[in-house]
Amino acid sequence: MSPVLVTGGSGYLGSHLVASLLRAGTEVRTTVRSPDRAQELRAAVRRGGADDAGLEIVTAHLLSDDGWTAALAGCEEVHHVASPIPVAQPDDPDELIVPAREGTLRVLRAARDAGARRTVLTSSFAAVGYTPKPGAEYTEDDWTDPDTPALAPYPRSKAIAERAAWELMEREGGDTELVVVNPTGIFGPTLTTTLGSSMHLVKAMLDGTMAVAPRARFGVVDVRDVAELHLRAMATPAAAGRRYLAVADGPSLSFVELAGILRARLGPLAARTPEHEAPGAPLPRPVIHNDRAREELGWRPRPAATTIVETAECLRDLGFLEVGGR
Repeated sequence: MSPVLVTGGSGYLGSHLVASLLRAGTEVRTTVRSPDRAQELRAAVRRGGADDAGLEIVTAHLLSDDGWTAALAGCEEVHHVASPIPVAQPDDPDELIVPAREGTLRVLRAARDAGARRTVLTSSFAAVGYTPKPGAEYTEDDWTDPDTPALAPYPRSKAIAERAAWELMEREGGDTELVVVNPTGIFGPTLTTTLGSSMHLVKAMLDGTMAVAPRARFGVVDVRDVAELHLRAMATPAAAGRRYLAVADGPSLSFVELAGILRARLGPLAARTPEHEAPGAPLPRPVIHNDRAREELGWRPRPAATTIVETAECLRDLGFLEVGGR
């Protein structure tokens, strides 16, 4: 059996995906940016209940051709997860746009040249629903316009990178199929001890750093469910050429509503969460449909409240929080 390649295996989503594949008995090859991340990754997948004996770790960087031919050699299935996700938006948009676009094209070309059967790409809801739309109701047929006024660098990078991926595959993809997964805000327990952006947000709510909730409305999805959707997208023949929104059932939420969930479920651990939202004009509450993933792939996501609570519990269990009050 050929190994499955997962790019960015040491990341928040990548480590869950690697652990899921290993638990199923699949041999996995994964890329990391630097060899010094290998031991941390092995510890992460063991934390996820997987035996790392079937894991091969290689070094490759999104901005360099070095290592990608070897990384793809013999791989029929590729999960391209690696992409920069900032804690703060950079001053120079190209810090995100260039690695997102060029890295995606580099991996897709290497997959094609290696004769891979299918690549499943992690894109984002940022590539779908960051251009205002009457009714704020979104499906996979919607696209973020990169030229939307005041669009932040991250959603712009995701829209540009995904568009470039589809254009490349249509033009010169050969026999390699492409499927795209578009998650909303990814939360849930981490297997790594390096916190990503969403974990930082929940930590800031719990430790009092976020005294006032930012004014935002967004979809929530569990990192474990995004990994599961990747696997289903790879295994389902009819998924070729499709996009799949990954979002929990139910309405979009705000940070102040997340804080309310945490206070209701976690008591003293959530005593310092913000109770008030930053002032401003009313915001639309996006309606984000996951019907395609549910109906075509049989995907069943966890409730958003469960995901948010288990995110906080993971932060506590890893020692990032202290129980306390105001």
